[in-house]
Amino acid sequence: MTVSDGAIVRLSFLLYAPHMGFSSLSEALRREVLRRIDTGDLTGTELARRVGFTQAHVSNFLNRKRGLKLSALDRALRALDLTIYDLLDPAEVGRYAAVPESQAGDWVDVPLVAMDVAAAAPIITEGHVRERAKYRRATLERIHADAPATRKSWTRFVVVQAAAGDADAMWPRITPGAQLLVDRHWIALRPYSRERRNIYLVHRKDANVVRYVEAVDERLILRPHSADAHAEIVDVAEADSRSGIVGRVAGISVEL
Repeated sequence: MTVSDGAIVRLSFLLYAPHMGFSSLSEALRREVLRRIDTGDLTGTELARRVGFTQAHVSNFLNRKRGLKLSALDRALRALDLTIYDLLDPAEVGRYAAVPESQAGDWVDVPLVAMDVAAAAPIITEGHVRERAKYRRATLERIHADAPATRKSWTRFVVVQAAAGDADAMWPRITPGAQLLVDRHWIALRPYSRERRNIYLVHRKDANVVRYVEAVDERLILRPHSADAHAEIVDVAEADSRSGIVGRVAGISVEL
């Protein structure tokens, strides 16, 4: 697999994680090329011919006088029959690997993550997981999805811990310490069922809240369940483009 084959889309969560940028990939490639040259499996001239570089370009790369652009990295991977995975530290790959969405058996481990991770990270990785909450597979499979194209690649289910403010505002539907199963593939405001109003995890500016939601023009009205709490307004046209619905709360549970 090379970058142009689509790896850049699937591995963006790896490449932009701490200590795993493109400069690290270039350095790993440099080490691999020098190793092959030392063992007699490759020469700088041969590499230049395969990749379409000048000899000076290869020499400057190996001497750390210049780096590689993304397109050049892609060509070098092809020429050397390498993948991005070959250049990554296995320990780091494990840390930032995507959490599997399906598992065998009647139970599924859903990742419990911080609310800001739930709001901002399309792919939930092992490094995001605080703990795992078990849900029956049949329960998750019964939850209908309504994912727009922009959300189909997102990890669908996450669990977040209700904040004290959310418990106060949504009492008694949400109690202190409740764990909320969030379906990030359902961001529509239409009712999920006739019996109950949808509760959503919503990102607003630099915070995340759990409320009922109504849309009016370019604004979201966040309404509490408790009569003692106040409604809030989120302007989704603000400069903070992430403001908006993270997902529907599809389940509420309390650890005993």
